[in-house]
Amino acid sequence: MSQPPEALRRFTTAERWIHRTTAVLMGIALITAAFLYLPALAELVGRRRLLVTVHEWTGLLLPLPLLAGLAFRAVRADLRRLNRFNTHDRRWLSAALRYRTVPRPVPAGKFNAGQKLYAALVAGAVLVMLGTGLMMWFTHLAPLVWRTGATFVHDWLALVIAILVLGHIWMAAHDPEARRGMRTGWVARAWARREHPLWEKESPGGEPHP
Repeated sequence: MSQPPEALRRFTTAERWIHRTTAVLMGIALITAAFLYLPALAELVGRRRLLVTVHEWTGLLLPLPLLAGLAFRAVRADLRRLNRFNTHDRRWLSAALRYRTVPRPVPAGKFNAGQKLYAALVAGAVLVMLGTGLMMWFTHLAPLVWRTGATFVHDWLALVIAILVLGHIWMAAHDPEARRGMRTGWVARAWARREHPLWEKESPGGEPHP
């Protein structure tokens, strides 16, 4: 019987559940937004008040998985990694913009520059969506001109988030090992050495996949 491939622990159980719950909440928010914004879809459901309620509460709950995850050391460590943009990240991004793909070898840590930018954009967008959404939900919080501006920002930013999320899904669909890392928490050391060599070097010795 062949031995399992050498593997590295990429994500803890807490990190994987944060990703899953956030993905579910984000999916519900985007789907309900589409049904509320597009008349053709709205006619299929009809119960607009229910859709509005689900959309409002989903948006309100969206930051909670990450906030709860701050209790875990691994989550805080990965957030620090995501918040640091180093020299090798600039090299990675420059190569990606120049060649539309990243030639090897271009160093990357546990998260490459593209993943860091995606995380920053989505996190910032969610905060703006939460603020504008609250102004639209609680009409007494701001004057009409502010609420009008909030509606404009909310609608267009929702489109930007949808594009970012679809791009994220498209990238994941083309990287089965990255999906396995998020699904099981483990990745092959060979994949880590190719895609995230700086992280692979700092990681402890590989372990057999459980």
